[in-house]
Amino acid sequence: MIWSLINLAPQAAEHAAEQSETTAAGEHIPILVEWVNNLLGPTVYRIQQVIMPTFYSWFGAEWQGDPEMPIPKHMVMFFIAVFISTVILYWLRGKLSVEKPTNRQQSFEILIEGLRSLIKENIGPHGLRYFPMIGMLAVLIGVCNLMGLIPFLEAPTANYNIPIALAFLSFLYYNYIGIKENGLFGYLKHFAGPSAAMAVIFFPVEIISNLVRIVSLSMRLLVNMFGDETLAGAFMQIFAWGLPTVLMPLAVFVALMQSFIFTFLSIIYISEVTHHHEAHEVSITREEGHGLPAEA
Repeated sequence: MIWSLINLAPQAAEHAAEQSETTAAGEHIPILVEWVNNLLGPTVYRIQQVIMPTFYSWFGAEWQGDPEMPIPKHMVMFFIAVFISTVILYWLRGKLSVEKPTNRQQSFEILIEGLRSLIKENIGPHGLRYFPMIGMLAVLIGVCNLMGLIPFLEAPTANYNIPIALAFLSFLYYNYIGIKENGLFGYLKHFAGPSAAMAVIFFPVEIISNLVRIVSLSMRLLVNMFGDETLAGAFMQIFAWGLPTVLMPLAVFVALMQSFIFTFLSIIYISEVTHHHEAHEVSITREEGHGLPAEA
């Protein structure tokens, strides 16, 4: 069912993703991608020949591998983004100090506290247990989006495969949280509506609306990042200097905003499956808060 819904995405998006791999002069393959494929390509292709035909057959499709480029450009760029994200976080963390915090530490604390506040406001105090996953999405997507501004690199989120993989990861995670905290029966009851009589109508609608979130999350990220890269490439062909530099702050803003939107929506989805838990904790916190002054 998930595979069928994914295929409902407009064909224009798939075409856009394919076109993002090319330029007017033909196929544009960064030298780093060629180096990775020369080094690891033969081994990866042999593994693909064993696994991929069977996997594709499950969905009634036929796998067509590329022996010359078995590791696609967007995958190479994504793993570069993972490496850059790890280095940046390690660098920002630096050597933590309470007495004399460095500028790096203060920048890191601003990022952490901002994200923690966003989680508390929308999920509740108990939402901080989900901080590692939410933080990972925020940093990784932000780096992926900004990579399009770095020479010789490209934004992996401008290819449809990466946004849909990230959206699917977010989808699996918040559903896992819902089942873990409510139990399978309790979580499915969440989709049944206010009464048993309305469950026949509400249940299929809620299931479909949740599955469509995979497409909506991925399409929102893809369209904005692909459009941003296409616009930047067009201006670079017309104006070699000047205008592209002026537009760079706008590109940075779009990249960071799309990272924020994806992360914020993931937080909202988690809050929906833990809403009853949040209300319980808030009531306890208020009772304890009102009780303390009286005892004092």
